[in-house]
Amino acid sequence: MNKILVVDDEKDICRALEFLLSGEGYSVTTALSGEEAIELLKKTDFDVVLTDLKMDKVDGIAVLEEAKRLNPETAVILMTAYASVESAVDAMKKGASDYIVKPFINEEIRLTIKRVLEQMRLQSENIALKRELSQRRGRCKEIVFNSESMHRIFDLLDNVTPTKSNILLLGESGTGKSLIAETIHCNSPRRDKAFISVNCSAIPETLLESELFGYRKGAFTGAVSDKKGLILMADGGTLFLDEIGDMPPALQAKLLKVLESGEVLPLGDTKPKHSDIRLISATNQNIEEKIKNGTFREDLYYRINVIEVTIPPLRQRKEDIPLLVDHFIKKFSAQNQKNIKGITEEAMQVLMKYSWPGNVRELSNVIERAVVISTGEMIDVKSLPPKITFQEQAAQSLKEKMNEYEKNIILTTYEANNRNKEATARALGIDLATLYRKMKKLGIGD
Repeated sequence: MNKILVVDDEKDICRALEFLLSGEGYSVTTALSGEEAIELLKKTDFDVVLTDLKMDKVDGIAVLEEAKRLNPETAVILMTAYASVESAVDAMKKGASDYIVKPFINEEIRLTIKRVLEQMRLQSENIALKRELSQRRGRCKEIVFNSESMHRIFDLLDNVTPTKSNILLLGESGTGKSLIAETIHCNSPRRDKAFISVNCSAIPETLLESELFGYRKGAFTGAVSDKKGLILMADGGTLFLDEIGDMPPALQAKLLKVLESGEVLPLGDTKPKHSDIRLISATNQNIEEKIKNGTFREDLYYRINVIEVTIPPLRQRKEDIPLLVDHFIKKFSAQNQKNIKGITEEAMQVLMKYSWPGNVRELSNVIERAVVISTGEMIDVKSLPPKITFQEQAAQSLKEKMNEYEKNIILTTYEANNRNKEATARALGIDLATLYRKMKKLGIGD
């Protein structure tokens, strides 16, 4: 049964809509103010919010924004008078699904809600289909996502994966570049050959060359036998160079020669060996900036960057967080033999508000910790690290203090100008409309 929240400061309208929509088989809850609506939204997930646009203190726009912040999947329909149709249209740009002009007829309400719910159903089916197609791609390890930005990336990779073209993965640390590189290999014609992964920043410069190119016995002190380099070990397969931006310039020249000729010259050898590799590189640095300051070769950049893919940070694709949380709960519950069934709504909202500087890797760490220390069947806020819960509390506290500071300035100026709004606006350096809006928002009456 679809759940609908009706918001209007006129009790008769709320009652009439509740009677109408309940008769259509919907579960209907009413709120007589924007404040009451927001409190209900924090406790319950509604499919549709039907809200009046013009209300005292907290208006329909505020209800819309809070509904979308708490649950982006919630559809919001605005009810407005003829005079404010333009405002309703502007609200649709902020995420409203539709608007209805007052006075309305019952059939219009029925059809609008039915149409919005049908759109939601089709969108849900489309997401499920995309998820199913993603699973059919046969990736080595499960990559969990639901965001449109990640779907676009994998649509691109579906076209690139069967080729031999070199790929450069860009993005912040922890976004999953190495996992995507392995996924590309596992779905490529090279899947039956080796996937060799090398972190260029984790191996000392003096060892990186010998690791990549190998050496002959006696090439240097300590070389007591021949060693096959990782480039030759990746012959016929994929070589993944993580953090390639940290590769020393001397090695960049040798790597460029390998990419241009397909030949590898081990240390101490005089005869080059052939190696057919597909190169995938990754970095969280600005390579073009490194080219300008002379620490990265421009010719190598164009060799490794045939296909450039930028992985967005988690803070820019927060719609992926619920799926990732569910995935990590199942994974770490199984690993630690715990019976964690899910996460509370309050804890999920904390995770949705956090900025995730460590991206997916940090989220994985947080959920693993929560699974291990949780004593019940649900992860709650108490199971989350203090730095995550503190950030939300600090942000809320700062907002409250800023509002109080702004309110005191306006009140002081208002009283100093004998409660003349035009004079107050001039003194504050704002227009009269802005003053009215701020006074309403801060609860300053005449």
